[in-house]
Amino acid sequence: MFYIVGIGLGDVKDITVQGLEIVKNASRVYLESYTSILTVGKHVLEEFYGREVIVADRDMVETGSDSILAEAADKDIALLVVGDPFSATTHTDIALRARQLGIRVRVVHNASIMNAIGCCGLQLYRFGETVSIPFWTESWKPDSFYEKIANNKLRGLHTLCLLAIDDNTEAVGVARVGCDAQRIVRLTLKEMAAFDLGPPLHSLVIVGQLDHMEDEYLSAFSE
Repeated sequence: MFYIVGIGLGDVKDITVQGLEIVKNASRVYLESYTSILTVGKHVLEEFYGREVIVADRDMVETGSDSILAEAADKDIALLVVGDPFSATTHTDIALRARQLGIRVRVVHNASIMNAIGCCGLQLYRFGETVSIPFWTESWKPDSFYEKIANNKLRGLHTLCLLAIDDNTEAVGVARVGCDAQRIVRLTLKEMAAFDLGPPLHSLVIVGQLDHMEDEYLSAFSE
């Protein structure tokens, strides 16, 4: 059996009871390390779980996953994922590959930024399409996310940007959601560019049309 286990956002204890039982009993445990950032050290996980955790980098997950899946043909193998397993298409892809190989797959869900972003008071059903804003390189400068943000804006919907637009656009920045050091700030994009939220993980919401309750909550709970 191949298990994909979400371990939540901010604390080693965020893993579910079901997920912890799987981790303790699995033949081998991998930690997917590139679609998100772990806010605690790997050694903290190992100490809490009482077993070794093997870091699986991008190459291992995207191009070398067949070797991981081969183990799951006759053993219980667990892949740990920060947040929820289906918050990244990478994990959907590896689940499909396992299915194609005839390997049983079981997913254990957990909180992710996709639902925990509600901590800032914006209503989840009033978000449009989520966008990823990649870091540009000299040869790769994708800008398709601009159109998605603009379309959400036209519909009065908020945009969750995972990681520029009129610098006076109102935005909400959140950092380390689920941790004791969680922060929520409400600023213009110009102000946000100069604001230090501290260590990752960070997310940005481009605000659409606020309703009364959202505006009141943001005023009360943001910095």
